[in-house]
Formats: sequence, C-alpha cells, structure tokens
Amino acid sequence: MAIDTLAVWHQIARDRDVAGLDGLLADHCVFHSPVVHTPQVGKAVTTQYLAAALQVFFNESFVYTRELTSDDHAILEFQVEINGITVNGVDMLTWDHSGQIIDFKVMVRPLKAVRLIHENMGKMLAAQQQPSS
Repeated sequence: MAIDTLAVWHQIARDRDVAGLDGLLADHCVFHSPVVHTPQVGKAVTTQYLAAALQVFFNESFVYTRELTSDDHAILEFQVEINGITVNGVDMLTWDHSGQIIDFKVMVRPLKAVRLIHENMGKMLAAQQQPSS
C-alpha cells in the first residue's frame, strides 16, 4: 500500500523529524539544491540536505502558501523569514508508485535569499560532517 507522500512530508516538516525521511525517500532519490549545480543522488545525501534544510528553513515563520498536486507530483510554494530576509520558494516533489520520493527539487528567490541559504546550508552540512565527540 502506498504512503500518503504529502501528509508524511508535512508531518516531517512540522516536527523537523529527520528520522521520518528514511521511510519517505526512495534509495535512488535525487535532490536538486538551489545552490549546488549538480543533482545529489541517493538517499543518504538527500537525507543530509533535507536534514540541514529542516534546521535552516523550518522555523516558526515557515509556511506553505500554495500546493499544486497530481497523481505523483507536487509543487509546494513556501515563504519563510531567515535573518530578516523574506525567502520565497518552491519544493517540487515526485514520488513512485509506493509513495516514496524519487526527486526533490528546491528553488528559492530573491538573489539575497539564495546567498543566505547557500551560507546557512553550508554551515549545517559542514556541521553534519564533523565527528561526534
């Protein structure tokens, strides 16, 4: 039985539940970052990016403002304020027959928001790479 992809994603986003990504992402998932040119392939790297995004984007001001959906695709428009900058963007999701996400693309605007996201995501990803003490 297929999972309800969007309901699961919204719950993960609300709770910042990195562990929930394990069942939602397909092993061959591809992540498209707004600040990295090449697609990031695989569940592990997609999880790293989304875990960082859950910390950078999903603060108390984050809101999805619009959803456009079809059988296996969704475009989720969002707005969030980070360090006094209003960020507007979209999450574009595609999932397989089981409901697992196979493609996740994030696009953001304006340019100063892209720069801010690049800086903040870089810090979060670097912190994930640090060995635990």
